[in-house]
Amino acid sequence: MDETESSALVVERACTMIVDWELANAPNATVSTDQILSSSNLGDGSSTSVPHHGIRWQHPLSGRYKCNIDAVSTSLNRTGIGICIRESDGSFVLARTEVHPCLLQIDVGEALGLHLALQWLSDMQFDHVDFETDSRLTADAFHSDRNDTSDFGCIINSYRSLFSSLFSNSRVEFVRRQANEVAHALARDATLLASHAVYYDIPNCIESLIINEML
Repeated sequence: MDETESSALVVERACTMIVDWELANAPNATVSTDQILSSSNLGDGSSTSVPHHGIRWQHPLSGRYKCNIDAVSTSLNRTGIGICIRESDGSFVLARTEVHPCLLQIDVGEALGLHLALQWLSDMQFDHVDFETDSRLTADAFHSDRNDTSDFGCIINSYRSLFSSLFSNSRVEFVRRQANEVAHALARDATLLASHAVYYDIPNCIESLIINEML
């Protein structure tokens, strides 16, 4: 293995995860465009400031579905995954939670969440879906042709292949945490459950969020 390339990849992942964390945990902060595009760039004072406190979930276009995904790890050594599907008017379609009785790395948990969503929706023959994750690392890896043999890379390669073979008019996109609150609440709730669950009616943990985001 090329040691230089491997080291660069580790640094790139670490920097991207730091930016993701800062975006998710500082809703009233101002983040420079340069920081978003390159986490290693400290800026020269000429970057444009982008306030993101007003960011919220956006309705998909008419005739499309939106599927939000998130993963949450807790101090109890449990990792929860939350998936929520909604129609173009914002109305609830289905939701699913999954729990792993172990503490997964952030990037691995997010990648597993997207893989689970792709598999689940393909089994139900959904298409015209906008898949959204608040992990920039996961979304960027999905659109990259980089060869990564880590656990994270193997998951990415698997769901990239699944996506290309089973979805003809769908896409995977990055959104900030503020636009992914429903999936985050589901993932957090999943860490308290004994096993996976599928919801055909709106679960209590996201009911108010769904109603607010339909407005």
